[in-house]
Amino acid sequence: MYRGEFDVALRLDEDLLSLSRQRNDSPGLVLGHQSFGRNLFFVGRFASSQSHLEEALALYDPISHRSLGHQVGFHPSSAYLGIVLSCLGYPDQALKRSSAAIAEARRLAHPPSLAGNLATGIRLRLLVGDNAALSEWVDQLVTVTTEQGFPHWRAMETICRGWLKVENGEVAEGMLLLRNGSAASRAAGAWRPHNIALLATACEIAAQIDEALTLLDDALQIVERTGERWFAAELNRHKGQLLLRQGHSEAAEQLYYKALSVAEEQEAKLWELRAAVSLARLHRDQGRRTEARDLLTPVYGWFTEGFGTPDLKEAKALLDDLR
Repeated sequence: MYRGEFDVALRLDEDLLSLSRQRNDSPGLVLGHQSFGRNLFFVGRFASSQSHLEEALALYDPISHRSLGHQVGFHPSSAYLGIVLSCLGYPDQALKRSSAAIAEARRLAHPPSLAGNLATGIRLRLLVGDNAALSEWVDQLVTVTTEQGFPHWRAMETICRGWLKVENGEVAEGMLLLRNGSAASRAAGAWRPHNIALLATACEIAAQIDEALTLLDDALQIVERTGERWFAAELNRHKGQLLLRQGHSEAAEQLYYKALSVAEEQEAKLWELRAAVSLARLHRDQGRRTEARDLLTPVYGWFTEGFGTPDLKEAKALLDDLR
C-alpha cells in the first residue's frame, strides 16, 4: 500500500479474508476487513471501503484482540472510516469518528496507532476545511514522531506544518516545508497525489500558476500509474480552476465535467459538490444562470449534515445568488 501497489495489496487483502474465513480466525478477519477497507478507500471505492471498515469495527473486541496492536503495529480504529465518510458526504459523522479514533489511541497509549490516527485525522480536517483542532493535532503528531522516530509520520507532520504556515500567510516558509515533506515521503506511494496537491495550492496562492499546473499533472500521472484514485476528481477540478485563471474557460469546463463524472462514479458526494460548485460558478459567469442553478440544486439538496462546513456554506451562497 505505501509503495502504491494497490492491485497487489487488494489481492493480498482478499487472500487474507479468504484464509481467515476458512480457519474461523477472528483476528485475521478483523485485520483483513480493516486492510481491505483502507485499500479500497485509496482506489476510490468508497462505499465498499465503508462496508469493510465497519465490519472490522463490529468484529473487533478490545479485550480478546488486545495483542493485535503489538503484533501488526496498529490497533483497528475508525480513523480511515472517518475520511471515507467525508468523501461520501457525511462530514459531521466523519469528524466524530476521527476524534473517537484519536481518543482511543491515546487511551491505549500505543504510539504507532496514535501517530497514524493523528495523521489521518489531520488529512480529514485538511479535506473538509475544519481548522479547529488542526494546529493542536499537528503539534501532537510532531511530539510523537520526534519521541518515537517514525520517519513516515515525520514527513507527514512536516507537510502539515508547512500547510499551516501557508494558511497563516507565511507562504514562502510554508512552501519550503511542503517541498521538504513531499520529498521525504516520495518513496511512499499512498497519499502522494494529495501531498502534491497541497503544494500546488500553495503555489497558486503565491501566483506561481505554471508550477502549480506542472505539479497537478505529476499528481495525475501518479493516479494513472498506481490507481490511487480517491483524490482524482479534486485533481482535475483544481487543474480546471488554474486553467480558468489563465483564461482557458473551455478547457476548465471540460475538466470540471471530468471531475463531476469521476465523483459520480465513485459516489463521492463531497467531490461531486465541489465540482458542481465550480461548474455552476463558471456557467453563472457565462450568463447561463438557469443551467448553473439546475446543476447545483440537486447536488446540494442531497446533503443532510455538514451545513457548517466551508463547502456547504459556499454552495448555499452560490445557490442564493443564482436564485
